Amino acid sequence: MFQDPDDVRKSDDVTQHGGRIRSFKHERGNWATHVYVPCQPHEEFQDLLEKMGSLLVKHGVALTTMKEFHISQSQTVVLRHHWINPFVQSLRVRLGSMHRFLCIADRIQVYTNKERTRTFVGLEVSVGSDHLLEVVSEVDQSLKEFNLETFYQDPSFHVSLAWCVGDAAGKIEGPCLEELQKALDAHEDAERLTRFYAEEIRCKAGNKVFCIPLK
Repeated sequence: MFQDPDDVRKSDDVTQHGGRIRSFKHERGNWATHVYVPCQPHEEFQDLLEKMGSLLVKHGVALTTMKEFHISQSQTVVLRHHWINPFVQSLRVRLGSMHRFLCIADRIQVYTNKERTRTFVGLEVSVGSDHLLEVVSEVDQSLKEFNLETFYQDPSFHVSLAWCVGDAAGKIEGPCLEELQKALDAHEDAERLTRFYAEEIRCKAGNKVFCIPLK
């Protein structure tokens, strides 16, 4: 099964944060900020994760389960403390009139971050991408107001399930990925477990989380 995230060793050297490497230097007064759609999985989702984790171990890959599940609507950007409230207010103005929508995430994919220092296994969204693109378009406008980097071009919207340090994509792609997809498709609750409604957008800045409900 996947490793428990609490078993990952943490320290103050380059292996801090479970071995993750910061993509930007931490400075006092700078707040790492991220906009996303939260996903609340059913209890049975854990059973599916355990089955997938066992398959990955068989292929020589041990991953750590995500503590929370979400679909990113921005990259992680840096906000100065005094920008946080104005930025969140901009998001509220742009997103507050949007309606909630259905998402189905049922395609197993493997991803790496830009620096290829982390690898993720995730569920790619097959239904709801058009709505997510609308959200990203509005979020991008708010980011531009503060001269911040916008989201990726042609994004692959997905729910990350688990991760590991380093570039393990080569071990997961191919037969391993096919087995993971078959395990998902064969799960008796797969159709229900991969469906959810996007009911709110969240912005996390440091340890603060701001919620923007959708209509």
